[in-house]
Amino acid sequence: MGKKDKQFVAEITPMEVDFAQWYTDVILKTDLVDYSPVKGFMVIKPYGYAIWENIQKYMDDRFKETGHKNCYFPLLIPESLLKKEAEHVEGFAPEVAWVTHGGQEELAERLCVRPTSETIICEMYSKWLKSYRDLPFLYNQWCSVVRWEKSTRPFLRTSEFLWQEGHTLHETYEEAQEETLQMLQIYKETAEELLAMPVVVGRKSEKEKFAGAHATYTMEALMHDGKALQAGTSHNLAQHFTTAFDINYLDRDGELKHPYHTSWGVSTRLIGGIIMVHGDNRGLVLPPGIAPVQVVIVPIAAHKGGVTEKVDEIFAHLKKDIRVEVDDRENYSPGWKFNEWEMKGVPLRIEIGPKDIENQQAVLFRRDTLEKEVVALDQLKEKVQGLLGDVHNNLLLKAKNMRDEKTYYIKNFDEMKEIMQTKPGFVKAMWCQERECEDKIKAETAATVRCIPFEQEKLGETCPFCGKEAKVMAYFAKAY
Repeated sequence: MGKKDKQFVAEITPMEVDFAQWYTDVILKTDLVDYSPVKGFMVIKPYGYAIWENIQKYMDDRFKETGHKNCYFPLLIPESLLKKEAEHVEGFAPEVAWVTHGGQEELAERLCVRPTSETIICEMYSKWLKSYRDLPFLYNQWCSVVRWEKSTRPFLRTSEFLWQEGHTLHETYEEAQEETLQMLQIYKETAEELLAMPVVVGRKSEKEKFAGAHATYTMEALMHDGKALQAGTSHNLAQHFTTAFDINYLDRDGELKHPYHTSWGVSTRLIGGIIMVHGDNRGLVLPPGIAPVQVVIVPIAAHKGGVTEKVDEIFAHLKKDIRVEVDDRENYSPGWKFNEWEMKGVPLRIEIGPKDIENQQAVLFRRDTLEKEVVALDQLKEKVQGLLGDVHNNLLLKAKNMRDEKTYYIKNFDEMKEIMQTKPGFVKAMWCQERECEDKIKAETAATVRCIPFEQEKLGETCPFCGKEAKVMAYFAKAY
């Protein structure tokens, strides 16, 4: 069978059969990534990187709107700096990659490839900060970090990943807390308004918080398979790092004081979340805001008079405001192209052939609903722009409904065990907040406390896991 006659692209394993294999099939067959020669590292291909660029641009604009500026700090961090904050180094020690030689010479001090940049940034801040007049420091960097993971999966957990990390300094604890929650809110709005991915926001347990943090706040999303994904975190680091790194300034009262510190980050893990929240057995389903191609035009019988010219005209009309491509490859049939662009998750497809031109119309196909409709050519652009908004809203609604269907209330530990074994999802339950109870839950169900949500509900008086007095309502789930 020649390429021209081949109607369908390679099959994708149904997610109900093997979710992990479905995910692998999707990311490879849609050309998002490839595996690198170094185990655990991924190559992000142009289609995948374009998604990251769209996320990055949106978020970068949001950061700058709130007064943050970008800068860049070194990849390598001296071991002595990493050791300055004991809790921090202990938290990252198992994942650190070390540089021991420069050329042929052994280095006098080992250098770690940054797993995160608190230590190097704090070292520089200690040099830069002099007076309360310098505050706040509102800085962010876009970079990659390395964490030597034992088990990896592209986008979700790789030994190197792309991210942004904001690091700010403030005069008061209250200002730092306001910053911490402001950035979490920007993350939440990004997830829901750009990625169509509903999230639960709240505080991490003491066990699950960032190494060296006073408090960690998180947004958690639920995937198709019922597992949670930590999609972004914001940390109030209080004065832990500023004390350890001797960052101080002359305050308004003439005294030397340590500033309050925050850090916050999201990564290419968001792309994994988009795939697992919206994808289906045909492949990707991309929200219009981050889709590299929002609309693809597929000519029908392009060799016939007038089709190519009309397609060029439509393309020129749309391209000023919409990311649009024309698939005029001659060695593939329209059916094959339809299937490929559906697999790649393009939100809308325009089909146009000789009969459509005669009738001054085109056929519009929606990836989210798989529905077609006929649209007059003079209304095409307006219709496309309206539908892109509809696709986003529908994806967000579908994802919320999926999450609600997989969110459970429990009355006792046995119910929790059964849910995690047979129909995993979010479990909302009262909790005593004790570490011993938290460890037991994880040991017996593989579920962890995902967050203590800001929106609390009173579901009972006692902890269903240990019977002690309940202090908070929390979300529990297995997680990536």
